[in-house]
Amino acid sequence: MADKKPKAAEKLPSADAQPFEQSISELEAVVRQLESAELPLEQALELFEKGMLLSDSCRKQLTAAETRVEILMKKGEDFEAVPFDPEEE
Repeated sequence: MADKKPKAAEKLPSADAQPFEQSISELEAVVRQLESAELPLEQALELFEKGMLLSDSCRKQLTAAETRVEILMKKGEDFEAVPFDPEEE
């Protein structure tokens, strides 16, 4: 029995190919669809799977961006890398 690739994975571009903002926008649309409609089980599962893939892609892109920011901060003369705290403003 061959491994079958999930349908949602077949329809998504790789994380590198899709901008973060587009992934977030698609993820928000998936959430709205799941929250607002009574969907057949199979369609709901496909949307959930797509949402999980988009969420993972966004998380990876955010982690990469955070790493880049920390590297840039380390390169500055008077700067040091500090963990980002969104609540601290």
